[in-house]
Amino acid sequence: MFPIRDHNPSSRTPVATWVLIGLNVAIYLYGLGALNSNFAMNRFLFDYAMIPARISAGQNYSGLVTSLFIHAGFMHLAGNMLFLWIFGDNMEDQLGTAGFVAFYLVCGVGADLGQYLADPASRVPTIGASGAIAGVMGGYLLFFPRARVDVLIFLVVYARLIPIPAWLVLGLWFGLQLFSGVGSDPTGGGVAYWAHVTGFGLGLTLMIPVWAFRGGPAFWARSHGEPPHPEATGLAPSIVPVVRRPKDRR
Repeated sequence: MFPIRDHNPSSRTPVATWVLIGLNVAIYLYGLGALNSNFAMNRFLFDYAMIPARISAGQNYSGLVTSLFIHAGFMHLAGNMLFLWIFGDNMEDQLGTAGFVAFYLVCGVGADLGQYLADPASRVPTIGASGAIAGVMGGYLLFFPRARVDVLIFLVVYARLIPIPAWLVLGLWFGLQLFSGVGSDPTGGGVAYWAHVTGFGLGLTLMIPVWAFRGGPAFWARSHGEPPHPEATGLAPSIVPVVRRPKDRR
């Protein structure tokens, strides 16, 4: 189950969202060209990743921010940027360009600290924008719980593109991160589940005062938890063939 897009167009050009995507892509491409040895890569991660043991030693606090713009591979980058593209523009709509950037960075730093607390002595580098993007998703859940999100579900020979309410998509995602975090070993590397959990919870919590200022439950009553403007149109059909069986020849 993989989100592809939402039915929630933004009312302004999402400048900050596109700049953040551009920065992440540019830094990834720089790494492909400049970090052409294990030594260079390890040195880069030592300087710019969030390494809990270094934070515990009072070193490299800047890694709490710089780590948000480093990715381990193309699929890591592509997945994070897709989620930022789906959910970021609507949160930028709500917060404005500067407010959204501040919100994004605070969620990202908070997510890194959540991963740090899971094992302060770990020497495993934490990298990626997913903690910050999890915060964006938490805020989106609060503002637009009933916005529709197109989710691609693979079913043997067909891929079904199904619109699902945001509260279900994001709730399932958060539940999976929490379940996986409880069962994972933070000393072993891999996915930073506690960064995801912390970022999501922080993003939702930070947006509660904004939501309350706009009326709280009355905000939902005005829009029924859906986008406050017409949905996007011209979306793709709900079933996309993946594998075609050859016709029988007689």
